[in-house]
Amino acid sequence: MSVFISVVSPVYRAEKILPELVLRIKNSLDKITDSYEIILVEDCGPDDSWGKIEELAKEYPQIVGIKLSRNFGQHYAITAGLDHAKGEWVVVMDCDLQDQPEEIENLLTKSNEGFDIVLARRYARRDSFFKKFFSKMFYRTLGYLTGSEQDETVANFGIYNRKVIQSIVTMRESIRFFPTMVKWVGFKSTKLNIEHSIREEGKSSYNFKRLMNLALDIILAFSDKPLRLVVKSGLIISSISVFFSFYTIFKYYNGEIIELGYTSLIISLWLLSGFIISTLGIVGLYVGKIFEGVKNRPIYIINKKTNDR
Repeated sequence: MSVFISVVSPVYRAEKILPELVLRIKNSLDKITDSYEIILVEDCGPDDSWGKIEELAKEYPQIVGIKLSRNFGQHYAITAGLDHAKGEWVVVMDCDLQDQPEEIENLLTKSNEGFDIVLARRYARRDSFFKKFFSKMFYRTLGYLTGSEQDETVANFGIYNRKVIQSIVTMRESIRFFPTMVKWVGFKSTKLNIEHSIREEGKSSYNFKRLMNLALDIILAFSDKPLRLVVKSGLIISSISVFFSFYTIFKYYNGEIIELGYTSLIISLWLLSGFIISTLGIVGLYVGKIFEGVKNRPIYIINKKTNDR
């Protein structure tokens, strides 16, 4: 009995490579099963990717095209695709062909060993030095502040059992980061080394600033460690202040301080002011994220669809 597979790919600035992407996915899936769907979620990019998806959907009935009403972001587009995926197994992959569709068969074969999740590990990344450096710094910072192990060689590409996807789509919080959500839901997982390809067209939309903003959102959504660090910093500063007070009293009785209170007042003012401002800033960030969450706005909005099932 053939297995029904859904392939979900967020699309952004991919007009020129979509025909090759679809053809390679189709050729790869035809070797595995005769029951599949290719869900392309166009994240309102500046080119005519949606027009190309509409053309391809007329040619291939397996394609389900979804156009969002504005640019929500990669992980929101992935969520839209997962919400519409009906497969027993779901493949998530980027549209730039650095994730090679030919690896889908290997991922499915590995899952047959009893794994619910098989993640693709890019053991030899074909990216620029700066992209690999920023990615490594991003995942290390994320891992430290969320208290979890993060692997910069693993991104979205992988194959996921239906029960995994069903668990993920029930998570409706406003901040989305697919790899962290996969890690959070659990289930039996493994990693498989895959060949990583060079980018076929254009360049990544993630720069250092966007990566840091993404990291900040994820940390605030999945961890309270910044608040814990602030508490620890406060205890350290308080301890230092106690020792400094004894030191100041000692110098006073030794006649070394003429203007009593000046030094301690200035140092305390600077230290405590900085600490209070930092604390208020971190608390404010959390309050801001809570404010976004309680609005209960939709995670994404669909503008158009093709071949809707």
